Amino acid sequence: MKFIKFINRTMYKKKIKRFIDFCIALLLLFIMSPIFLSLIIINAIINGNPFFTQQRPGKNEKIFQVLKFKTMTEKKDKNGNLLPDNERLTKFGVFLRKTSLDEIPQLINVLKGDMSIIGPRPLLAQYLPYYNTQEKLRHTVRPGITGLAQISGRNFISWEEKFKFDLQYVKEISLALDLKILFKTILKVIIRKDVAVATNEVSEYFDTYRKKQISNV
Repeated sequence: MKFIKFINRTMYKKKIKRFIDFCIALLLLFIMSPIFLSLIIINAIINGNPFFTQQRPGKNEKIFQVLKFKTMTEKKDKNGNLLPDNERLTKFGVFLRKTSLDEIPQLINVLKGDMSIIGPRPLLAQYLPYYNTQEKLRHTVRPGITGLAQISGRNFISWEEKFKFDLQYVKEISLALDLKILFKTILKVIIRKDVAVATNEVSEYFDTYRKKQISNV
């Protein structure tokens, strides 16, 4: 029985999961196309460019451009420096973040194969030098739009807890686990739980956190 479960999990991880991801992303983009197009138009009027792109590490640390709806302006101070995030966040951006609609464009990343529907969230590329050997295991699978850490507290849990959930997912990845995460994600989106709108609501950047750890050794 254990051997059969292992084979099924391996097949799901290597073959079936990618097929399901593609089908779900294509179906969701089709169903949500009126909303998607409306958000593009509204955001284009507000921000000019409706999309925000940023380099993130994917499977095997391969860098890709993650796609999201833009939620902040490009306002700068008199010296030409960008204003703090909280001052650039638009009212429409707040709405997008609270409803998680800013994540919709990542379905395109899923279609391209950069991401999965479920998996460890892709973090900033600048964090790569600061992962330890165990933490690097999160990059052995495709990053996801949502994951085990997101249904367990999202931005309001510590870095230790985030990586614990990420590594747990990598070790236990299965269709049943993905369905559980997807169901709980939908519930959290509906009740808008654990959503951090402003950057001052979340934990510090990982590289800053790791540097502090090193300096205290």
